[in-house]
Amino acid sequence: MTAKQKMTLIVYAPALVGDDSRPVAVVHGMERAFPGLRLGWTVSDSHQLIPLPQRDAWLAQARRKGGFPLVCNNDEHFPVMLSGMEISARSGSGGQPQSDIHADLPLDAAGIAAAADVLEAVAEAARAYWGHATPSRAGLDIARQTKNWAANPQPPPRGLPALKLAWDIPSPEIPHRLGWVNYWSAAAARAIGFPDVARDAELLSRARRTTMGGWVVRLTDEPLDLDNPAHLDALKRAYERFPEIGGRSAP
Repeated sequence: MTAKQKMTLIVYAPALVGDDSRPVAVVHGMERAFPGLRLGWTVSDSHQLIPLPQRDAWLAQARRKGGFPLVCNNDEHFPVMLSGMEISARSGSGGQPQSDIHADLPLDAAGIAAAADVLEAVAEAARAYWGHATPSRAGLDIARQTKNWAANPQPPPRGLPALKLAWDIPSPEIPHRLGWVNYWSAAAARAIGFPDVARDAELLSRARRTTMGGWVVRLTDEPLDLDNPAHLDALKRAYERFPEIGGRSAP
């Protein structure tokens, strides 16, 4: 793994409204889940780091079109970043506006060890529908599963199934895709039929229930690497098990 690789975390949640407290809660949750992390800086439009001595108050006021601006830890050797953006009703699943909360973690021992806890903390603080944490290299191939066939007639890579565009998925509770570590809210788990004790023994061996009744489910013990045939097979089996994911069949 190279130094340029990272772990990308993304969750999809109901849109922020009014004086919504979730951005501050998300930042606090991420810091609690990642020992030693302090997201006390932001980045200016000219790409300069700016310290945030009153970070929580600043974040509460710094709403940007339904999202929130980037905060980071100012450590070039161990960079962690977090931000949120709005998804319009026109672009959102089920015709609903949503909040897309995105974080980058180092793909090193500390980042890998913290990934599941950070995903759970961010997702539950955001009241997310679903989300995932995935090494960036695998994430690129997974992103290429989402197809606008008119614009790009090539099939997805590695024999992975084609997934519908977000606005063609009928409900925000239905995950758009899979990742390495997956967060499914209680509503998302119901939408895809998880868990089925008879069918999901392998996934349940790498799953845990969350405080809010959702699930954190890891597809493979080690970070997902699609050059590893066993990992690619695990991803394909999960798609076969959950045809609702990516809007491939109605729940």
